[in-house]
Amino acid sequence: MRFVLVLLLFFSGAAGGQGYPSKPIRIVVPLVPGGNQDIMARAVAEELSKGLGQQIVVENRPGQSAIIGTQAVKAAAPDGYTLLSVAITFARVPAIVKSAGYDPAKDFAGVSLICRIPQVLVVNPGVAARSVQELIALARSQPGGLSYATSGNGSTGHVAGEMFMRRAGIRMLQVPYKGNAQSLVDVMGGQVAMMFDQVSTSAAHIKAGKLRALGVTTLTRSPLFPDVPTLDESGLAGFEDVTWNGYVAPAGTPPEVLTRLHAEIARAVNRPEFRQRYLERGIETRASASPQEFSAYIKSEAEAFAALAREAGIKAE
Repeated sequence: MRFVLVLLLFFSGAAGGQGYPSKPIRIVVPLVPGGNQDIMARAVAEELSKGLGQQIVVENRPGQSAIIGTQAVKAAAPDGYTLLSVAITFARVPAIVKSAGYDPAKDFAGVSLICRIPQVLVVNPGVAARSVQELIALARSQPGGLSYATSGNGSTGHVAGEMFMRRAGIRMLQVPYKGNAQSLVDVMGGQVAMMFDQVSTSAAHIKAGKLRALGVTTLTRSPLFPDVPTLDESGLAGFEDVTWNGYVAPAGTPPEVLTRLHAEIARAVNRPEFRQRYLERGIETRASASPQEFSAYIKSEAEAFAALAREAGIKAE
């Protein structure tokens, strides 16, 4: 019996260690193709394939706030051959959607962060505010009268808006949309005063003068807009709210497999030419220090949002 146990331990170690990967890897993107998350998942997958010497198949499985694809990966074998592309909403959805059916910290193991994307506070050029403090003063002069567009309850723009109101001590009117495109159109058209949007999607409109950028949500300025201050610099000390993308695996995936995947991801996203290509779009490619650090980061993001959701009464639509 002892001999059999030794053999089992040997073969399980070999399977999870240097023998990995021995077949193609599947990465599930729980959204429709074309968005930042899909683009980054595919770009890193291509580089990862080169480093691992195996084909990586990217599969889009959209539906129900990314829940369908997420649950599919949760149920997959924890062997390193099925990964999930995740964004910040992965950590937030279970707090406001009872039917999510997954715990981001318990049901998944972090592999690595792959990028961070700052948000930018933009206003219609007709709004009488040229700084964050002027916007706050304007909002205070008309409580609940200043409107801000979002992509719906619990979206990144909504969460940033709620954080902003609480830190600034103001109230504004949320105008929820079914997607980001129309919300941008209406801010540019003046139907809504402002919004928080990813730098990567607002950049062209800011440069064209259709939007005015007042501040970015990272603690350091965006290379795309070095003249635009951070909200931290603008009087909201410590304000940071960044969207991010990464990869996770089903809970129970062998640590040595996670380590191998992490090492190749870090090598890919830190390549100077790769970093520069996406930095020009406002996307900062970055790997976690380790799979364990990414798991801890996801857990902290989930807990912070759950607290905000309770305080602000954020509920799924």
